[in-house]
Amino acid sequence: MSDRLFTFHPRVLALMAGVMGLSLLAVFGVIWVRLPAESRESFSWFQRITLLVFFGAILWILYRMTTLRVTAYADGLRVRNVFKSYTLTWAEISGLRFRPGDAWLQLFDADGNRIGILAVQAAEGARASRAAKELAAVARDHGAGANRPPKS
Repeated sequence: MSDRLFTFHPRVLALMAGVMGLSLLAVFGVIWVRLPAESRESFSWFQRITLLVFFGAILWILYRMTTLRVTAYADGLRVRNVFKSYTLTWAEISGLRFRPGDAWLQLFDADGNRIGILAVQAAEGARASRAAKELAAVARDHGAGANRPPKS
């Protein structure tokens, strides 16, 4: 995909995830350092590795939350959510919906499946509403929704 037409990523969620990640590092770092030496030594290597893997998984999820985005190109749309990314052509998109009360923008594909676009979420307020409208306009201009209307 080339010719980027529109990109949006949430600021509020990225800030919150970044602060949470730094806080976790600081709190658990201080706890580990403040533990008495005999307590630290009571952890086996397996327990230490398990804690590091668990901690790493949490930091990875927070990192993915900071990198949520939706990008429109001349030939389609790329959506990066926390656990999965999607690449769709405009012909595969039947509609977008962001109604009051929705947590995030909803994309409906040509098969009737609903995909949440987590980058455009209600927590962003008016900024997200503007982004949803801009993205919908880009989608219409490139032929999205020509196949059938979105399901409710």
